[in-house]
Amino acid sequence: EVQLAESGGGLVQPGGSLKLSCAASGFMFSDYIMSWIRQAPGKGQEWLADIGPSGITTYAASVKGRFTISRDNAKRTVSLQLNSLKSEDTAMYYCKKDQVIGPGTQVTVSS
Repeated sequence: EVQLAESGGGLVQPGGSLKLSCAASGFMFSDYIMSWIRQAPGKGQEWLADIGPSGITTYAASVKGRFTISRDNAKRTVSLQLNSLKSEDTAMYYCKKDQVIGPGTQVTVSS
């Protein structure tokens, strides 16, 4: 059974940074593309970034240059570094493998 568990969210001031992590189990982690998505209150899911098995990354225009996705295949983790945070980044953040997401971690950007 695929299981994903996000962590690292919290309350941060505008301009601040956070690093989110996702621990994965139940599948051959190193073989799969992993993604981060988010969902703000009252809005649909928004794709943020992908990282392929070999580390090739792609980003949504809204976060490119501010967010960085990375993975550690040995530790079966995928991370998302969030920099220069804005109030509009406030959302629940999820890691994703195919159609499976974890329970999420809340990021709130507020002064």
